[in-house]
Amino acid sequence: MIGPAPFVSAPGAAVPMNDILALDALSLSRRIRARDLSCRELMRACLDQIAAFNPRLNAIVSLEPEERLFEQADHCDALLARGEWLGWMHGMPQAPKDLAATRGIRTTSGSPILAQFVPAQDDTIVERVRAAGAILIGKTNVPEFGLGSQTFNEVFGATRNPWHPSRTAGGSSGGAAAALAARMLPVADGSDMMGSLRNPAAFCHVYGFRPSRGLVPKTLAPDLFCQQLSTDGPMGRTVADVARLLATQAGYDPRAPLSLDADPATFEQPLSRDWQGTRIGWLGDLGGYLPFDPGVLDLCRDALGTFDTLGCVVDEARLDFAPERIWQAWLTWRRFLVSGSLGAYYDNPRQRALLKPEAVWEIEQGRTTSAADVYRASVERSALYRAVLSLFERFDFLVLPSAQVFPFDVDERWPKQVGGRAMDTYHRWMEVVIVPTLTGCPALAVPAGFGSGEAEGLPTGIQIVGRPRDDLSVLQIGHAWEQAGRWNLQLPPMLESGG
Repeated sequence: MIGPAPFVSAPGAAVPMNDILALDALSLSRRIRARDLSCRELMRACLDQIAAFNPRLNAIVSLEPEERLFEQADHCDALLARGEWLGWMHGMPQAPKDLAATRGIRTTSGSPILAQFVPAQDDTIVERVRAAGAILIGKTNVPEFGLGSQTFNEVFGATRNPWHPSRTAGGSSGGAAAALAARMLPVADGSDMMGSLRNPAAFCHVYGFRPSRGLVPKTLAPDLFCQQLSTDGPMGRTVADVARLLATQAGYDPRAPLSLDADPATFEQPLSRDWQGTRIGWLGDLGGYLPFDPGVLDLCRDALGTFDTLGCVVDEARLDFAPERIWQAWLTWRRFLVSGSLGAYYDNPRQRALLKPEAVWEIEQGRTTSAADVYRASVERSALYRAVLSLFERFDFLVLPSAQVFPFDVDERWPKQVGGRAMDTYHRWMEVVIVPTLTGCPALAVPAGFGSGEAEGLPTGIQIVGRPRDDLSVLQIGHAWEQAGRWNLQLPPMLESGG
């Protein structure tokens, strides 16, 4: 891998393009502020990278005209020349996930129904990165309405994995994860309901953080009270970059009544600390309940040795709650929410014909769900929360795999079997992610290595789960994991070969 170049002394002095792309986001930010790197140079480097690799990967969609982007980059450089600095993302190219509304930029949600939709208003996370100085260059690709952890849709097609372009990048933040791994973006936003940050992070060997419920507010959703399962969050190639983007995304907003009154500056502090004696609980396959493809669980278990090097103590953990009860509660919650949010499209015959079968199935399942069913699922969710809290009396962190399979064929809609067991829904192969979602606990997906044999070179990862609202500690131990394991030193083969 190409290492970062040393800082140059003269303001405005050129940094070689290959070294620009090797830098993490925080280093880019420091160089731009010091005027050792111009916003135009960074824009040129990112657009060249997109031109070189996006035709094969299809991670970035709705790319803005180049001349418009350079006008914005030049404006940012002119501001710096006058001593004006907008924030840590000053001049930094960004492409929000195509589920996030972007004022003046097409937002399709991966659906033919919304193929030409251009919002008049930004989502909250988009407002905040613009305020921090980011330049929006386009969007990152998603599955239709974010359903399923396989990024393909009828508007833009499928996103491919930079580590193995015949495989999926995961989803629904698959475009974001692929763009990060291919060095097209310094950092990226994602969102996570059923692992949509964590699964693509595992598949693309990057970091994805699902924050505590309410930490990152969402203000444009029609329902502001029931939508408690999905949350926006940051992705990056380093945990420090993830934490800094979270500091931009987080913070109370009165337009989001369930948002937390937390100080975003908390996530700007140094992440290093001592971990001697920290207790790690390995939940693994939930006592043999979850199926895994060969090699995934063993690879994740072997990676736990990184915690040993930090002075942590890793023990098996057992959740005192039947996993099948978790799944049934999850199905009810998801059907209720998806059916509610997409039901209007289903009721319009012309639009219904444009919905993918998985969306139609979710809506129809939701319409057979009663209010009593939803209440029972909420009671089950509450009991699960108490069971997880009891585990945190014994452990400081809980750890699970981030995925049950290695990245699969990009032409496959979803895995029909996992570990020899038939999957009875289009999303059951992602069951490992739902405990943090239902409990609202913060969870960081971190790399755990690469497969061998038939899975040679395919990435996977683990998720580190923290106590409710203890997001900073999760990021801190993730940072220690990153430093100890040196997980960032390998490039996707297509980048090493130039394509």
